[in-house]
Amino acid sequence: MASPDTHARVRFAPSPTGYPHLGNIRTALFNWLFARHNNGTFILRIEDTDVARRVEGAVDMIVDSLRWLGLDWDEGPYFQSERLRHYHDIADELIKRDAAYLCYCSPQRLDALRQEQMSRKQPPGYDRKCRNLTPDETFKEKLHTKVENRSPVVRFKSPLDGQTTFHDLIRNEIIFENSTLDDFVLLKSDGYPTYHLANIVDDHMMAISHVLRADEWLSSTPKHILLYQAMDWQPPQFAHLPMILGPDRSKLSKRHGATSINEYKEQGYLAEAMINFLSLLGWSLDDKTEILTKQEIIKNFSLERVSKTAAVFNKDKLEWMNGVYIRSLSPDDFARQAIPFLENNLPTQIKRPLDIAYLKNIMPLIQDRAKTLLEVPQLTEFFFLEELEYDANLLLHKIEKPQAVQAFQTTISRLEGLDNWSTDSLEHIMRPLAEELELKTGVFFGLLRVAITGRTAAPPLFQTMEVLGKERCFKRLKSALNKLTTP
Repeated sequence: MASPDTHARVRFAPSPTGYPHLGNIRTALFNWLFARHNNGTFILRIEDTDVARRVEGAVDMIVDSLRWLGLDWDEGPYFQSERLRHYHDIADELIKRDAAYLCYCSPQRLDALRQEQMSRKQPPGYDRKCRNLTPDETFKEKLHTKVENRSPVVRFKSPLDGQTTFHDLIRNEIIFENSTLDDFVLLKSDGYPTYHLANIVDDHMMAISHVLRADEWLSSTPKHILLYQAMDWQPPQFAHLPMILGPDRSKLSKRHGATSINEYKEQGYLAEAMINFLSLLGWSLDDKTEILTKQEIIKNFSLERVSKTAAVFNKDKLEWMNGVYIRSLSPDDFARQAIPFLENNLPTQIKRPLDIAYLKNIMPLIQDRAKTLLEVPQLTEFFFLEELEYDANLLLHKIEKPQAVQAFQTTISRLEGLDNWSTDSLEHIMRPLAEELELKTGVFFGLLRVAITGRTAAPPLFQTMEVLGKERCFKRLKSALNKLTTP
């Protein structure tokens, strides 16, 4: 385990074969936290050697996601596609050391072998046909590959017996039987390395001290240990992070909600809330603390507190946590972060750009209700519309039409002479008026709320009226009266 005086070097090494999802980013976060806690180095490395599956724009999305969350890197980004010479050199060295060999088998043969093994209910794996070829057999195989215009692959000579053991910083001692290991490919026929080769070459050359990665890579670790041993290199320390499951305890997928980190950004989750939430997917400070700043997480982060068991994703908890963070924003900061969502999602008839001074008066009224920034346009829309559209029956939810008509007529008459259009003045007039009209305050204020906002649930009525202003409120009160009196 790295201590504060040990210079830890860790890396986040995503493959651009898709957009970064929660699991990827949780791995990045734990590496970043480990580096920052230990005064270490956080390296970004793009493992882009799977050319066939590379997704356009994925690298930009990875970089943008890290920047959005504030996961700054100290070195990189390095690209494996620019480091092919190193992998070829090591593959050649492994062949010289009799730790690897050229395999000439065609894709068709390998596919047929796989189908045969599956039909026999055997685990699929290479049958090591090319492992011990005679010189004559090698010559014939070379000739075949030349005629077919394809290149051989390089395979590692996995030991046929014995055990490979390593210590995992989260799971303690792990033992694999070597007989279960395949002679896995190191260099593909297109000249690109597999994950297994490129990964250990880069981790060695970049002096990575700790490899923190998802537990799906646990079964690959013995292969990596054997490669380190074949090259007489000291392996890094390994820590395999628990899987993230959906609420039904199946593997997290899109049916559990958005899984791309960029989707959460677009849905109006705050970066600070995402950091807090993701840090608690597999790590905890104690059994009760939920809200932690980034600095508090850095200060307390350690692998001893990482769980061995899978973490369960809970979107309700994320929404609650995001709401806590939204409520902690200053009104100005809340308005600043909400503006892009308002500009993009308010109805097109609302004039752009929005009046910032007016917006800053609105935001404190809905800050307690918003769980995401994407909810802000819906919560505030009525503040910007010139005409409200709602069913007149909404006005008569708890009141008869004659009473409602009288209430509007009296309210308009009372408020016409009000010069100080403020929350206190409005309340000072409206509360006694409810008694005068022989209406419960809840019923009277509910009637006014629908007229003023077009909704039965909205921010505090008199504060809303103050922000809307006298002219707009009168227009809406008269419109409501008109709805009830026009045949």
